[in-house]
Formats: sequence, C-alpha cells, structure tokens
Amino acid sequence: MGRAFLCGGDGFLAALVASPVVCAHGWDDIFDIAMAGTANGSHVWFDPIGLHVPVGTTIRWTNRDAGNAHTATAYERRIPVGSPGWDSDYLLPGETFAVRLTEPGVYDYFCRPHELAGMAGRIVVGAGRSLPYDDAALPAAVLGLLPSVEEIVARARVALPNAAVGLAHH
Repeated sequence: MGRAFLCGGDGFLAALVASPVVCAHGWDDIFDIAMAGTANGSHVWFDPIGLHVPVGTTIRWTNRDAGNAHTATAYERRIPVGSPGWDSDYLLPGETFAVRLTEPGVYDYFCRPHELAGMAGRIVVGAGRSLPYDDAALPAAVLGLLPSVEEIVARARVALPNAAVGLAHH
C-alpha cells in the first residue's frame, strides 16, 4: 500500500500513490473520523466506528489523541476488489489523512499499532451488501467491535459503545 496525502495545519504533503486519493480544502463531501484515546493510553478507538457514505466521498481521519500516534490503514483483503488500499503512516496529534472512496462496497480499516486493542472501523460506500470477507483473519478484539453492514446502513453513523472503551467519550 502506498502513502497517500497527509494533511495538517495550513497545507498538505503529497507522496506517490497509484490511487484516486484526495485531500483538499473546501470540499462538501468530507466525512470526519476521529482517532481518540484515554489520557493514559489504556483505550483507543475511531469515532465513529461505522460510517455509511455515498460513492465519491472523502473520508478524513484526524488524530485527536494527545498521547498516541495512530494510523488509518485499509485491510488489504477487506476492501472492494480492484479498489486501492491506503496507509496513512503514523499521524501525530492534530495531523490528518484523507482518501476519496470511489468504489461502492465495504471498507474495513485499522490502526497498525493498536489493532490488537480493537482499534478498527468500517465504512460502507453506496448500497450496503453482505460482506464477502473471511472474518477468521481478524483479531477477536476487532471482530467483537465492528458493527454490521446492516446496522451502519440503517444508522448512517455508528459510534463505539461507551462500554467498549470503559468511559464516555462523546
């Protein structure tokens, strides 16, 4: 997976990619996902953990966790066939990363250093369909938290339950 665009502060840094990845100011179709954690780092999460968006939407992850670096990394085998994956590389507090999702389907992603802690999320782009993925490859911590495609489509935005992180984070 290649590095895409890293956005932060007043501008952005671009690196080589072979995919339609976009980071731009002034777009109306940007949906934000926060990377968050407790002050002591004992719990980490994406908020929302599930998101339903139209085809062509730009997703922007922002590290709002003052104590941890995070990544937004697509599971290579859990995105639509033919769709390029992404890996934000490490984002420090306040940094952002964005991708534009142009293929309909289900996109599962995770944070590389915190996957085993269950830091993962799911984006449904366009019409929701059954998952063609083999769940055996995912850590139990991730499987226990990802909302179903049906729940994401019905609710549009699914937050991680407070009980899952042991605190209220909204």
